Amino acid sequence: MTKVQIHFRLQKPLDDAMMARLSDTNAFYGIQKIKVAPALDGLTVEYDATRLRPAEVEAALAGAGIPIGQVG
Repeated sequence: MTKVQIHFRLQKPLDDAMMARLSDTNAFYGIQKIKVAPALDGLTVEYDATRLRPAEVEAALAGAGIPIGQVG
């Protein structure tokens, strides 16, 4: 397993419904951990790079309705 972190900028603040969907995304195969930035303006996602590519992580978050833009 190769753990990698990717950062995303939130396009708008998370509400309760988005937080619930975000926790569901954590169960996506290969995503290890999702951390909300202290300023509530971004996310850091730790994932298994042997199972997922960055585009797949981004697609999982977007598919859950999380308004993100990739930072790096």
